[in-house]
Amino acid sequence: MTYIGHATTLIEMDGLRILTDPVLRGRVWHLRRKKVPINPLWRKNIDAVLISHLHWDHFDLPSLRLMEADNCIIAPLGAARMLRRHNFRCVQELAIGQSLSIGSLTITATYANHNGARHKFSTPTDALGYLIRGSRVVYFAGDTDLFPEMNSLADDLDAALLPVWGWGPTLGQGHLTPYRAALSLQMLKPKLAIPIHWGTLHPVGFGHLKPRFLYDPPQVFARYAAHLAPDVSVQVVAPGEATYFDRAVFQKSHIVRRQTADGRTVDRCKKR
Repeated sequence: MTYIGHATTLIEMDGLRILTDPVLRGRVWHLRRKKVPINPLWRKNIDAVLISHLHWDHFDLPSLRLMEADNCIIAPLGAARMLRRHNFRCVQELAIGQSLSIGSLTITATYANHNGARHKFSTPTDALGYLIRGSRVVYFAGDTDLFPEMNSLADDLDAALLPVWGWGPTLGQGHLTPYRAALSLQMLKPKLAIPIHWGTLHPVGFGHLKPRFLYDPPQVFARYAAHLAPDVSVQVVAPGEATYFDRAVFQKSHIVRRQTADGRTVDRCKKR
């Protein structure tokens, strides 16, 4: 799994490449990408693109146009009309609980506790998470807060990719904080947790916000997880870096990889 940044991840499993919520340019609306440049190889030979919801920082049409024309886009029910209006032809809509197959993988749309509409005047659209099932079972949460069904999403979850905040002191309702993301591990019970939605996008004109709002959330999450869910391995992967699900789980450690304000990474491994 490569953590490209924010909610954009590249999941490689069973010879297939799945890209989530692609933001593949330097600026999206009022948010500017920090530090890590975009590698064009991240968008090549993609077998499916998963869109969790239609907010600008998760559903970026210019980024989708950078993809290969025949890429299949999987999106919430109600998104296809907008995508086809912008000349995307291979679109599959999923409602909560529905599944489809991409090669040997089964992708199931899950509930997300988040307002998924494009903006406050647009047609209501669900936000989704996705359960990706192949030789491993991976949960991509999109944007969400806690919800009761986390207890029953999967009883054999190998990895959970969980949002842990973003760029400022608050992102409001419908978002996991580092503490609440750690609480979710008690419900999801994955072997491995990887925090996402941090260290990448920063609001333009808000230079007064301290860098710690951008870079500290995964470290705070890892500390909470060590106490609240000690049986779960946690790996903090810096934007632009990759990890292997099996290797991270077998290490049985809490790996804290910190990206500093000047872009350096500092690793600290706490063995259990």
